[in-house]
Amino acid sequence: MSASTYDAIVIGGGHNGLVNAAYLARAGKRVLVLERRHVVGGAAVTEEVHPGFKYSVCSYVVSLLRPEIIRDLDLSRHGLEILPLESTMTPMPNGDYLARWADRDQTRRELYRHSPRDADAYDDFGSLMYQLAFAVKPILEMIPPDPTSVSVRDLRALFRLGRHFQSLGAQRFHELHKLMTMSAADYLAEWFETDVLKATLSASGIIGTFLGPRSPGTAYVLLHHYMGELDGVFRAWGFAKGGTGAVSEAIAASAQSFGAEVRLESTVQEVTVRDGRAVGVVLQNGDEYAAKLVVSALDPRRTFLGLLDRSHLPEDLLTDIERFRIRGSSGKVNLALDALPDFTCLPGTGPHHRGAISISPSIDYLERAYDDAKYGAFSRRPYVDMIMPSMIDPSMAPPGKHVMSCFVQYAPFALNGGWSPERREAFGDAVIDAIAEYAPNLKDIILHRQVVTPADMEMEFGLTEGNIFHGELALNQLFFLRPTAEWARYTTPIAGYYQCGSGTHPGGGITGQPGRLAALKILGKLK
Repeated sequence: MSASTYDAIVIGGGHNGLVNAAYLARAGKRVLVLERRHVVGGAAVTEEVHPGFKYSVCSYVVSLLRPEIIRDLDLSRHGLEILPLESTMTPMPNGDYLARWADRDQTRRELYRHSPRDADAYDDFGSLMYQLAFAVKPILEMIPPDPTSVSVRDLRALFRLGRHFQSLGAQRFHELHKLMTMSAADYLAEWFETDVLKATLSASGIIGTFLGPRSPGTAYVLLHHYMGELDGVFRAWGFAKGGTGAVSEAIAASAQSFGAEVRLESTVQEVTVRDGRAVGVVLQNGDEYAAKLVVSALDPRRTFLGLLDRSHLPEDLLTDIERFRIRGSSGKVNLALDALPDFTCLPGTGPHHRGAISISPSIDYLERAYDDAKYGAFSRRPYVDMIMPSMIDPSMAPPGKHVMSCFVQYAPFALNGGWSPERREAFGDAVIDAIAEYAPNLKDIILHRQVVTPADMEMEFGLTEGNIFHGELALNQLFFLRPTAEWARYTTPIAGYYQCGSGTHPGGGITGQPGRLAALKILGKLK
């Protein structure tokens, strides 16, 4: 039992929980972060699973982390260094490839090789996506207003939002509407004719979703990933030196510099509620901690259904949370390698090894991968997005050796027959086979592999159904509807109990914005 009362207890030491704690501590609050695992970070962790090889076990690239958070929390001083990923290469079944490089002229020449028309359209497309990402940026930075409220604060926010959309002009507004409602495949078909280009771009629309490239709504997920920003450059992706765990460690160090406490291996069993108010937590081992307020960085299912007695919640909220779509669809395969994979389309060591490599040869390929998942199977020929961190940061592997991080769609949580150890290994085999089709030496250079299924993500990292976004980024689960219409502003029906996970606005990815906005909401109410 704690001898004193904290100003705030944050449940979950993932990046959003740490950001929330850092902002509260920065405002002078006495904050305690409770993390169930032996390391901070949630799904944004780096672990030495095989001796000498460091894996970014789940999350593996950085772009969406908001610049204002990096600045406010002085993350650079606390060790955060983001190294650029400067290319994306997609090998093709005919032995050719499509590459997009950091150099604009080099990319244009590459696209021109496939289609002069697409080379001309690519710059215009990039410019429009930049404009639309910039147009959506203010929404990412605001606490969602309640459209049914007549309070002065909400009415002002809605007025500002209306003025903002009006300022976009008719053309950009119509394009934004299309992106919010169309499929990635259909939207990209309006711009390009080269199938491999459309497929590689549309892959950004299916990441973390239980949807295929032809499913309505995936165009928005594509835009969501375009909103990444590094050093003021949109659509710039990078790798955190030391792996994504270095992001979490920098945020934790910042929070601790402001006075926050972080306790590991501390699993919260329930939130203590008295007279309709959260007053602390009880741990799995029986320890109790008192607090003036409690913040959950867990997903909505765990925040409402896992930590509270149902009697504390209204029936309509219980129904909404039970209906909240949170289906896991992604897996990871992490490899320790004795050498670099040798791609037949670009033999030998080259700059493509320092960027992303995408197994997405066609829209049909991606859609068929989704077809497998729709009927309860993992994809026999999956979409794979891979990077080789040791080519960017040599400290990730011993000299002359390498690590490879492979993000995979689709691996449904609700797999027919369940995720037995044998099914996990069969899934890993399918991923290796898909890559080896283009890099035949891969199977001969694998020293160790780690296969992470949605079931593993749920059990080990606390992600319900293994959903990396804490809930799908569907139109009916965004902005003032995330996670429910009435409780989308980081509050809950219980006084002093808040939510700050990726199941709140603006959603998933390593953004930190749910944690930050929830902290601003809390501090505003305290004033």
